[in-house]
Amino acid sequence: MTTRTHATAGIASTHDHHGHPAAHAGHGGGHDASAHGGAGHGGHDKHAGHDPDAFRRKFWLSLVLTVPIVATSHMIMDWFGYTLDFPGMAWVGPVLGTAVFLYGGWPFLAGAVAEVRDQAPGMMLLIAMAITVAYVASLATSVGVFGLDFWWELAALVTIMLLGHWQEMKAIGQAQGALAALAALLPDDAERLAANGDTERVPVAALAVGDLVLVRSGARVPADGRIVEGTAALDESMITGESRPVSRGAGNRVVAGTVATDSAIRVRVEAVGEDTALAGIGRLVAQAQAASGRAQVLADRFAALLFYIATAAAVLTFVVWWLLGDLDQAVVRTVTVLVIACPHALGLAIPLVIALSTALSARAGILVKDRLALERMRTVEAVLFDKTGTLTKGAHTVTGIAATTGFTEARVLDVAGAVEADSEHPLARALTTAAHERGLRGRATGFRSLTGRGVQAVVDGRTYAVGGPALLRELGATVPADLEAAAGQWSRRGAAVLHLLRLDDAGTPAVIGAFGLEDEVRPEAREAIAQLRQAGIGKIVMITGDARPVAEAVAADLGFTAEDEVFAEVLPADKDRTVAGLQERGLRVAMVGDGVNDAPALARADVGLAIGAGTDVAIESAGVVLASSDPRAVTGVIRLSQASYRKMIQNLAWAAGYNVVAIPLAAGVLAWAGITLSPAVGAVLMSASTIVVALNAQLLRRVRLAPRP
Repeated sequence: MTTRTHATAGIASTHDHHGHPAAHAGHGGGHDASAHGGAGHGGHDKHAGHDPDAFRRKFWLSLVLTVPIVATSHMIMDWFGYTLDFPGMAWVGPVLGTAVFLYGGWPFLAGAVAEVRDQAPGMMLLIAMAITVAYVASLATSVGVFGLDFWWELAALVTIMLLGHWQEMKAIGQAQGALAALAALLPDDAERLAANGDTERVPVAALAVGDLVLVRSGARVPADGRIVEGTAALDESMITGESRPVSRGAGNRVVAGTVATDSAIRVRVEAVGEDTALAGIGRLVAQAQAASGRAQVLADRFAALLFYIATAAAVLTFVVWWLLGDLDQAVVRTVTVLVIACPHALGLAIPLVIALSTALSARAGILVKDRLALERMRTVEAVLFDKTGTLTKGAHTVTGIAATTGFTEARVLDVAGAVEADSEHPLARALTTAAHERGLRGRATGFRSLTGRGVQAVVDGRTYAVGGPALLRELGATVPADLEAAAGQWSRRGAAVLHLLRLDDAGTPAVIGAFGLEDEVRPEAREAIAQLRQAGIGKIVMITGDARPVAEAVAADLGFTAEDEVFAEVLPADKDRTVAGLQERGLRVAMVGDGVNDAPALARADVGLAIGAGTDVAIESAGVVLASSDPRAVTGVIRLSQASYRKMIQNLAWAAGYNVVAIPLAAGVLAWAGITLSPAVGAVLMSASTIVVALNAQLLRRVRLAPRP
């Protein structure tokens, strides 16, 4: 074994009811089922509450009003060589232009007031300044103060701003549509079963915890619960991102919104309404879209800085052109500077990337609670996995069967499964499950639990017992050599070993079978480790409360190398200190865990990822929740973090570079060479910049997040 293995002294030895050392001493599994609230408006904070449809209506009406303003402009007529003249034509610009300013420009004016009130100058204030200056200049032109033809430029400016804003809101709205899609997964009603077996169709809102519901083939599960009868292949893709249906039977939990694809099941309701996993996912997505990450703060600061720069540039431009004796150009250049400086691209750069990444990850079963956690994931150097329930399935399975001379493996498993059928112990369930999977259906009577030692029952008229070392000692049973060899091999791997004993009429025992039971390594865990290495993660770490042989066996199975580390026999309270120790060595750590006992470590880590949360979604301490229980999704989070950050930086660079070049041109620094920009052209360039940023953000859709089937 090449990995470095650490042990924490002082672990208490506990025993199960079979008298066997507890396989997970020091580890208490389970999920934190507390729901994390905090829904809010996502996306563009400056635009919270804006309705894309409202901007669409304003744009089209403003466009209709703008067309005659442009068509009756003397400047436009001179450009295109046509003439219009009709009574009242001189009033077309002032009347319709005022309507466009007040109707189409109102959202920007109201937004500017809010920014001034909040002392947070930004995009809306810049737009409002530009259109207000344009409107005042247009009025002044109409009364003969300036010799400018300005109404068409004002109308075009407002209309183009509305178009850009509408497209921005629509793009962010599409990303936030993941929330509406989640809500649509729930059926409108459910079939509730009465005590006499009759069914009644009731609204989903009328269901209560404890109700029994019938889910027919092709129907959606109406609430979180546990199957009490039937087996079905459930489509859980809307929750976990896993495309293939998963078989669920009696005792398995099911989640609201999933679909029974092939047969009917009866489900006992355990959570309804806001307590369901689906509602939890919705809250996490909303929370993630409403939260503010470090990069967003940077964008907000840049917008505020741009306001002051644009204001200073506009004042300087006006003063310089005025001193040069050209008041008309002073007004035109000032308006153009303000138009060019409108930071639509900047305002869209970060929110759209975050909104898209949040929605895309949610569809892949990756629920981002904390944007900062997503941003930090790209810098992680070590990934620490809690073993049980994360790299392993968290439930024992029968991995070895041995039968003494005169018995077959099938026979001893059939008998052991029958004896354990009435036991609720996890090891008992592993034996009965293994027997059922092989089509064995032995029946037992006279079940009796031997506390701390095992169980006993009668099968086919003979008395049998199943237990661990304590039962063997009590009965004075001797294990045959052929079974001892197999049991020794399993024990060295850290497996739990149970024996099947047949008792004669005098109570004399004979050991006839042995079983090795292990917490099985997830098949996808090996691929997850390989993918992390390919992604550049230099150190894989595993932490567990299990004994050292168990930890070493799992690490070897997963392909750990000399660079990796294993911390064994760690108490839950010590996991936090283990993470802190890795950080003290200069490592940026991502912790992957599965529940309550991992919470302190998840909170301590640079990034906490909660796995296996298909039914217990809102784990407070984690920044990211992996609903699919598939550790391969960790690599997807890394890829998403890298891609999102790359798009943020690209968009910020584009927005900043665009303004660095465009503002001087708008101010007229190249007017001496005949190169000038009108306010309308400035608005077109601004909208083009917005489109570039939006298209660049859409490239995030190419990032593969879900593991390959």
